[in-house]
Amino acid sequence: MSGGGADQAVLLERIARALEQLVPVPAAALDWLAAPAYVLDRGGPRAVARLLAPALDLLQGIDAQKAQVVGNVARHARGHAAHDMLLWGSRGMGKSALLRAAVRAAQESDPGAIALVQVAPDALSGLTGLFQALGGQPRRFLVYVDDLGFEDGDSTGPRQLRSWLEGGVEARPANVRLAVTANRRAIVSRHLSEQDDPINPRDVVDDRLALADRFGLSIGFHACSQDDYLAIVGGYAAAHGLAWEAGDALEWSKRRGGRSGRVAWQYVTELAGRAGKALG
Repeated sequence: MSGGGADQAVLLERIARALEQLVPVPAAALDWLAAPAYVLDRGGPRAVARLLAPALDLLQGIDAQKAQVVGNVARHARGHAAHDMLLWGSRGMGKSALLRAAVRAAQESDPGAIALVQVAPDALSGLTGLFQALGGQPRRFLVYVDDLGFEDGDSTGPRQLRSWLEGGVEARPANVRLAVTANRRAIVSRHLSEQDDPINPRDVVDDRLALADRFGLSIGFHACSQDDYLAIVGGYAAAHGLAWEAGDALEWSKRRGGRSGRVAWQYVTELAGRAGKALG
């Protein structure tokens, strides 16, 4: 082989190696029947060996919401008719914790019947592929998007979510239900300027608000009262064998700027730290 030919062969080999490094090695097929939970993010789906969730009886101050979510998840796990769910409202009031706890309770009643799949907000574009993967599985799934919101001017995201929920060739399969948590009931923001839009102003508003209407269950969570807050603290403290005082708990909430289940748990974490204990 001439010198020029040898150089060309070396160059081609280097190019081939570089291309191999650019193309990711295909991941092993994911077993959608093996784990209690999964996560889908920009890196793709992966299994989670343990579903972390509080016991249902520790979620206090949200009894009505708890009954609706637990009942709906249990029906879905049994293969009965069930709703997609929108959990909206105050931060820190247990929306995501309730979803995890409801799925774990259903798993305890019927092991392997249902799994939770958490989708990162920046991985929504992968939902269609996820639905294709889940649709052929002999198992039920609750696909869950936490703290969902869309940027102003984003019309593609809301329309695509509506398509997944209802109709269209990309709609979620029968063995999948979708659960979303958000701060606003409408999910997307609404501005007074929309009322002044000279081109189809009513259509603009209706199009945005229609997204929430696609969920069979829309469940509101509101800031808890002082009594509810103290009850939440008391439940967590008793479960972990921690002594506490109401005045101290209320002072903690004042310093945190509000009362919620999250603030109550943070206070209990503080109690455990003071007592030299670990929380599982």
